Amino acid sequence: MISQLSWKIGGQQGEGVESTDRIFSTALNRLGYYLYGYRHFSSRIKGGHTNNKIRISTQPIRAISDDLDILVAFDQESIDLNAHELRSGGVIVADAKFNPVVPEGVDARLFAVPITAIAEELGTSLMKNMVASGASWALLGLPLEVFNKAVGEEFGRKGQAVVEKNIEAVKRGAEFVLEQAGGPIDEFKLEEADGKQKLFIIGNEAIGLGTIAAGCRLMSAYPITPASEIMEYLIKKLPKFGGTVVQTEDEIAAVTMAIGANYAGVRTMTASAGPGLSLMMEAIGLAGMTEQPLVIVDTQRGGPSTGLPTKQEQSDLNAMVYGTHGEIPKVVLAPASIEDCFYDMIEAFNVSEQYQVPVIVMTDLQLSLGKQSCEVFDYDKIQINRGKLVSDVPALEDNALFKRYELTEDGISPRVLPGEKGGIHHVTGVEHDEVGRPSESSINRKKMMDKRLNKLNGLQIRDAIRVDAPHDNPELLIIGMGSTGGTIDEARRRLDADGITSNHVTIRQIAPFPAEELSVYLNGAKRVVVLENNATAQLASQIKMHAGYADKIHNVLKYDGNPFLPSEVYTACKELN
Repeated sequence: MISQLSWKIGGQQGEGVESTDRIFSTALNRLGYYLYGYRHFSSRIKGGHTNNKIRISTQPIRAISDDLDILVAFDQESIDLNAHELRSGGVIVADAKFNPVVPEGVDARLFAVPITAIAEELGTSLMKNMVASGASWALLGLPLEVFNKAVGEEFGRKGQAVVEKNIEAVKRGAEFVLEQAGGPIDEFKLEEADGKQKLFIIGNEAIGLGTIAAGCRLMSAYPITPASEIMEYLIKKLPKFGGTVVQTEDEIAAVTMAIGANYAGVRTMTASAGPGLSLMMEAIGLAGMTEQPLVIVDTQRGGPSTGLPTKQEQSDLNAMVYGTHGEIPKVVLAPASIEDCFYDMIEAFNVSEQYQVPVIVMTDLQLSLGKQSCEVFDYDKIQINRGKLVSDVPALEDNALFKRYELTEDGISPRVLPGEKGGIHHVTGVEHDEVGRPSESSINRKKMMDKRLNKLNGLQIRDAIRVDAPHDNPELLIIGMGSTGGTIDEARRRLDADGITSNHVTIRQIAPFPAEELSVYLNGAKRVVVLENNATAQLASQIKMHAGYADKIHNVLKYDGNPFLPSEVYTACKELN
């Protein structure tokens, strides 16, 4: 028996690949397996090759696998594009309708199953995804009743007759392939999972849930891949907590609405991707100047322009840190796991209100859309901090205005909500004095700039850098951000087997940059490898600028639209020694 296995389904977009993956993985999750999914899809509604890959394990995993054990193919293109991933002795389950052929040089066993024909016999070709699922599930020797329960949950809203038809499709697919194979394949039999309940969600859903837990009650946004699932999740869930989602006409309206709602006292956020973030830049500057809390999620994708809207990239870092004109304080956080996506949203809202600054939460497509197992969130960890929000304004003499932008020792001024007695003040995007009146005084300008820019001094979020450093003076320090952490850890295990020592740091606070904390680990390493999905080494540039050690730093870059594989990281690091 084996402790992990990799399964992939491929076909044309719109023919059931996504639903097949969803039901298959849901059933595995019910059994308690750890799962990590990767979704390759086209930027169109229907047509074009798509595939979903799931890694299944009895232990926690946070990376896609290098190879593949089982490929389920709805067309020959899926075999041609993906069969090279199959390990020696792997299996292809394909629809006999297209007379599947195993490419030359691929050592795989082919099961040609009449997937479409069986589905049509049962009433509709739409059920071919259930026939294919049943066939591949049976090869693993897993109990069909668990799979059938997941089928019931998927189709229950359509009535019992539909559920029973799909269960029959699963059964027919399983029976056919088991007859061909002579029973389940021994080398694909999985060890039993722990059976414990786990969450199995995408990062965007964790972000949505974290948004609700943080007390957010309004999301204003415009749909864009790969951020739309945050909006879709909150449309369903936020009204249950007295909140709402407003789909605005564009990203400019979305961000300005968020600023206005935050000014009124409602915790509000917006989410977008690179093109939408570009449109928000002027308004982000407005939030910085008026010192209004603002939370934005940027789910990075391939750019520039429309670029690769459904592919992996980490190339918005510079835009998030430097995009606004002028100079304002800004915080950029980078979750590195599904759990981070949840807890970092609470951190983002708290930091935004404590320091009265824009906070951008930076994810990437793989973290946003890759479905993963994670532990159930601990709601006891949640603490809400609204900062210097004044609810009892001291009496002011001679009709004096409230000093909304008071020059304080820590640079953070008291904030009051509209309508609070004694809290009247002026708000403007031009430079202003302590009560908000426009001012072009050079003395006032310097004081206000210093006040705003210095108020983030000493900001330290939870795990600004996440460190795994078992060695005092390692040969390699590998640094990453976002979804790369699990991939780096797998590569390190292979390096360790080769006798190459390495430490690992994931940078989670991009701005203000945690140079002092990072320097300790930079100093002790012989070489530093910075791993990122972009072409210009944006994270490495931040390290060099803020911490130095440029002579030690080596870039490992990937910008073809795909996430890193563990083997790629291992090979790149091995070549440095």
